[in-house]
Amino acid sequence: MTELVRLSKRMSELGLCSRREADEWIARGWVRVDGKVISELGSKVLPHQQVTVERQAAAEQSKRVTVLINKPVGYVSGQAEDGYTPAIALVKPENRWAEDDVDTQFHPTQLRSLVPAGRLDIDSVGLLVLTQDGRIAKHLIGETTVVEKEYLVRVEYSKSGRLPEADLRRLNHGLSLDGKKLLPAKVTWQNEDQLKFILREGKKRQIRRMCDMVGLKVLGLKRVRIGKVKLGNLPEGQWRYLREDEQF
Repeated sequence: MTELVRLSKRMSELGLCSRREADEWIARGWVRVDGKVISELGSKVLPHQQVTVERQAAAEQSKRVTVLINKPVGYVSGQAEDGYTPAIALVKPENRWAEDDVDTQFHPTQLRSLVPAGRLDIDSVGLLVLTQDGRIAKHLIGETTVVEKEYLVRVEYSKSGRLPEADLRRLNHGLSLDGKKLLPAKVTWQNEDQLKFILREGKKRQIRRMCDMVGLKVLGLKRVRIGKVKLGNLPEGQWRYLREDEQF
């Protein structure tokens, strides 16, 4: 017999919204199962049942914004900690990139539920995504995500000579962190002191820890791409809206 699943979980699996959004929509009476309005939180459904949402939900979702920031050193990705400023503090009219061609007007309500979809260390710079859209957050940081993240990493070898080819191969595949094997990465030299890393996961301080294992000291780390979205010419400390034609 097919098992019942929570309606909010099923909506997330179907890509309709995040679980948090699902609970909001259920409470507002915006969700139907086989044509019948379901407004009780915690309701369960069978996988074959048809789940639909009212037009109000889609309209509200279309108003949710996603912001791209070129994060400078010294800002944390999420909540303020140890006196450090969160990156969301940069999202204000005076820091909006002059070349942002999206028609959306900034409004303080856009800061509500604007959360980072992935972390970027305090001492790293580059592309950081903040979004109000649970679907985008799930796509970028969900357990099953396969979205690539690309980084340029300036390094210094702590031993004499150059990094052996065998250690470069280990960076690509063969290292473990916290007792778990890392997914295969793509790590190549860009020039004599800069590596390009392309990862499909984002463990805490992953690149710095990987480099440390093979005797490389990270001098600078910049994220330049997430999926198909590039940092491009966005100046450090400024932000812009994700365009409608852009997809991760």
